[in-house]
Amino acid sequence: KGDPVPDNERYLGILDNPLVVPELAAFNVELNGSPSALTGRVFSRLHDELNATWNACREAAERTGCHLVAIGILPTVSEKLLTSEYMSSMVRYQSLNDRIMALRDGKPLEIRIEGERELSTTHHDVMLEAAATSFQIHLQCKPERSVRDFNASMIASAPMVAASANSPFLFGRTLWDETRIPLFEQAVDVGERYPSRVSFGSGYVRESLLEIFAENQKEHLILIPAVQNSPPIKFAHVRFHNGTLWRWNRPLIGFDSDGQAHLRIEHRVVPAGPTIRDCIANAAFYFGLVRGFFLTDTPPESELPFEAAKANFYTAARYGLNARLVWNREGKLIEVGLRDLIMDELLPMAWRGLESENIPDAEIADYLNVIADRVDSGQNGAAWQRRWVHLHGEDLHQLVCEYRALQDAGEPVHTWKL
Repeated sequence: KGDPVPDNERYLGILDNPLVVPELAAFNVELNGSPSALTGRVFSRLHDELNATWNACREAAERTGCHLVAIGILPTVSEKLLTSEYMSSMVRYQSLNDRIMALRDGKPLEIRIEGERELSTTHHDVMLEAAATSFQIHLQCKPERSVRDFNASMIASAPMVAASANSPFLFGRTLWDETRIPLFEQAVDVGERYPSRVSFGSGYVRESLLEIFAENQKEHLILIPAVQNSPPIKFAHVRFHNGTLWRWNRPLIGFDSDGQAHLRIEHRVVPAGPTIRDCIANAAFYFGLVRGFFLTDTPPESELPFEAAKANFYTAARYGLNARLVWNREGKLIEVGLRDLIMDELLPMAWRGLESENIPDAEIADYLNVIADRVDSGQNGAAWQRRWVHLHGEDLHQLVCEYRALQDAGEPVHTWKL
């Protein structure tokens, strides 16, 4: 009927799929995919695998008498479900909660988000984080391209969060188009004495992604002390500490199947849903933008100051496709409409970026045209939800049911009727 079902342990036992694991709340699960080379029909491969996992999850859900919904924030989630009583039974999550509240000296978290009616509330654990679900895109990058890739990811964050926005409601309030952004930042706030553990960052990278890891070590307390017995070459302590810091673009150290270490960027700004096709289109747009920015003669970070990129991100998260951003035009920073920017400049750039990776034109068109039609129509997930409420009233349970039915049909959100 549209309410969260806090039963992921039983559900995951029935599903029995290694690609699907618990998340913070007992009513959430996380779906994972396999790495794929960014070439050829890469997006079709990603779509087919994720869609197969999604269908297996749906079938298991039906056997348990519930349904699966991929959405940035479930409109019907309530504060009473976002408490430690409904936390997944993993020691890591309880330790995370205990340490954050200890750093706050036990003071409750304060949540304040502007909107049509401002949301102002207090909370006594980190479970508010569980209301925010994302589609995290990973890009493994060559060391010599990692600085350009990371800075491009930061600049791309504003158009990405606006084009994909899918989180306009929380606790019955109409807030930001992508309310996930302020919610997550405030849900794990460690207090005024310490820098935020969820942030856009403090600046562009200059020489190496190691600058981020050095800043993490210098500026942020170890949140969960732990002794790792693996050899130093595995970077276990660095990776564990990095896992308790949630930059919207987060550099990660990982390992290939042959044990070779690699660097990758985790782009965290995109919400879950509305459909698998929408999700893969978002990934195509992101990869295309990063590669497209790399092809430009002048690094974009030299033309757009970091503070402008940061302000663009929060403006885009709040206003979605209606946002106006600061952008460089012939050496001058001016204000531009986001939809025009995407249609006239960023989509062609993303196309060129994907072409440079030997991705066929038909493959590029299949997925970037989803973004183009979404932006042209002005209907992303957030816009559809807002329009539904405008037409049908604030029956959020019915909204969730209709959203789920359209999601199950699999057609991208710009085609959804009201």
